[in-house]
Amino acid sequence: MRIKLSHIGLYTASAILLTGSLSWAAGNDSTGHGAPLIASSVATSSLPVPHDLAPLSVHRSTSRYIVEQLRNGHYLRKEFDDSLSSQAFDHYLEALDNQRMYFLQSDIDALEKYRYTLDDAIRREDVDPAYAIFNIFQQRMGERLNFLIGEIDNHLLTYDFTRDETIELDRKDAAWPRDQRDQDDLWRKRLKSAALAMRLNDKPMTEIRELLSKRYRNRLKQMDQTKSEDVFQTYVNAFASAFDPHTQYFSPRTSQNFNINMSLSLEGIGAVLQTEDDYTSVVRLVPAGPADKAGSLKPAERIVSVGQGESGPLIDVVGWRLDDVVELIRGPKGSTVRLEVLPKDGEAAPARVINIVRNTVKLEEQAAQKKLLSLKQGDQTYRVGVIEIPTFYADFKAQGEGDPNYKSTTRDVAALIEELKADGIDGLVIDLRNNGGGSLQEADSLTGLFIESGPTVQVKSSRRNASVYADTDASIAWSGPMAVLVNRLSASASEIFAGAIQDYGRGLIVGSQTFGKGTVQTLVPLQRGQLKLTAAKFYRISGQSTQHQGVLPDVALPELYDTKVIGESSLEDALPWDMIQPALYRRYGDLHDVLPSLRTLHERRVADDPDFEYLRDLMARADANNQRKVISLNEVTRRKEQADDDQWRLDLENRLRKEKGEPLLASLDELDEEPADEEGSTTETTHERPPEDDALLRETGNVLMDYVNLTRQVAHVEGLPAEPATSRLGAHEG
Repeated sequence: MRIKLSHIGLYTASAILLTGSLSWAAGNDSTGHGAPLIASSVATSSLPVPHDLAPLSVHRSTSRYIVEQLRNGHYLRKEFDDSLSSQAFDHYLEALDNQRMYFLQSDIDALEKYRYTLDDAIRREDVDPAYAIFNIFQQRMGERLNFLIGEIDNHLLTYDFTRDETIELDRKDAAWPRDQRDQDDLWRKRLKSAALAMRLNDKPMTEIRELLSKRYRNRLKQMDQTKSEDVFQTYVNAFASAFDPHTQYFSPRTSQNFNINMSLSLEGIGAVLQTEDDYTSVVRLVPAGPADKAGSLKPAERIVSVGQGESGPLIDVVGWRLDDVVELIRGPKGSTVRLEVLPKDGEAAPARVINIVRNTVKLEEQAAQKKLLSLKQGDQTYRVGVIEIPTFYADFKAQGEGDPNYKSTTRDVAALIEELKADGIDGLVIDLRNNGGGSLQEADSLTGLFIESGPTVQVKSSRRNASVYADTDASIAWSGPMAVLVNRLSASASEIFAGAIQDYGRGLIVGSQTFGKGTVQTLVPLQRGQLKLTAAKFYRISGQSTQHQGVLPDVALPELYDTKVIGESSLEDALPWDMIQPALYRRYGDLHDVLPSLRTLHERRVADDPDFEYLRDLMARADANNQRKVISLNEVTRRKEQADDDQWRLDLENRLRKEKGEPLLASLDELDEEPADEEGSTTETTHERPPEDDALLRETGNVLMDYVNLTRQVAHVEGLPAEPATSRLGAHEG
């Protein structure tokens, strides 16, 4: 049986703009964490704490149906037993308080009675434990916010920023606070860190006190907006996430937002957002979307405030629900939204404000584009065709209406290949960097442009044999040498295509380990909301899963994305990599014998290459930042760290400029004024610049030409006819 799947992507429904967890419930403030110990532990003028919440009657029947779907429809055959109950218990506490800042150890001890009983309760349609746990959490949260408000009103202006204090960047594995005094110290440090971050942006303490007071008073008011539906969604998702991170329940409101986003008709900035601790963080940018074109917003950055227009006031959104933040960012086409963003934790850079003009993402702007890369090796000059594919797209509406000229990835790439052939190219690079997926049919048919016929991918549910997608068209658009360039944000359909090209031995895979999103989700309508369920997994024709491990490159290039933060392997309880029986197929060639020589040539060439030295230095710096466990709350120390970081970056930029004969920078402000030039970006600026300026693309072309030359040498030694433009990458061995 062939599973019908029309659209796949890097992130599943919930992550497109909503996460389904209570966005304000985690513990780590962007800024954070510190202040001297002061005896007072209760705000002088406490504000009211919202009343306890209870389940709606419909939640009980909905929970039963969700349990049935998880047990019978999920790819994993997982029983609702004590083991699952314990896992769901931990996930629920993490969803509420993942930085271990709200609950006391005594609370956790008292709640342990639920650890092995949640499975029995939810099977009986009993969701009362969810609300019992939540109401304790909400009480603690109210106490903490009242404490902060009291600290801000009474003590903030006396905080000593010359003390040598530190605060943990990540408390996910820390001990729960032992008592209220221990908890007060943690929260004073959080408040001190928040204030220090603003001081580093040169805000006066009076303004800082006003901003922080407004932030935490607003959060206390927002607590009263929490509904029974929010608690239910978070609780059942604790069970769902115990199956895998892409299975998720959507409440009616979340479902509506998801359906709007999947239609791609939403006018906004084109960014995939999620909740991380108290922050709205950027997961990825939609190719050719407004944020991608602006080039100023980066994955893993955190949005701390949102403003409307060129000069509208910036509204602090730390601790807000994600859907409320999204509502602020959305707006009519042509209008401007201003975002104040912080780098990810551990980086010393200050907050900055960026402007993005809202727009819709148009299909034609996501279309494949061609470039011509000119490379010189010795006395020989090569012409390498490059086709950049931002996403796997198809105009299904036009196709269904019988439009013979409907747009699709495969049709556009085939036309571009013909144009590149006319240019007399010596090889072809398919650039899939940052391509998060799209249409499965397009991944299937695009593979068919480079093979005569045969399987392209296998899709398997847990209770059925694998279904095999196959190309049945014997025609080939390009039989010559080819390479596929990937990075950590190449996912789903990109991994299917790259995996098939690698398994057939049809081309070289160059770049870095891909995302590893190898699961298939389906939407199940419920009487209240809907359930996104992982129902199947993708497998390569070799039988290897694309899940978790992704596709490993034949020749590795530097990767600037942190694989500990971005990628399937970074997600808790992600399904594992495994194998099934391979499909029947014939390889076009075996590249393994030549790979050691290709890697040696590559390493020699980039050893002294200024661009690669630059990338290696950036990677080393990022790795060092990722190793930081604490951050200082001493203002002099932090300013020195920030100045050192700025000077390091300025020196790095100027070393590269000096090597390239470009004018040096006097300050980083000059760099900020230049157009963005990020690796793999799909901005208009990137499209217009010469492809030779893209170091990773240039080196991919060089690796491909190395292969052509090596196979020519082998052919000469073996007395075989030389294969000038096609090489053995395109010669079918069957």
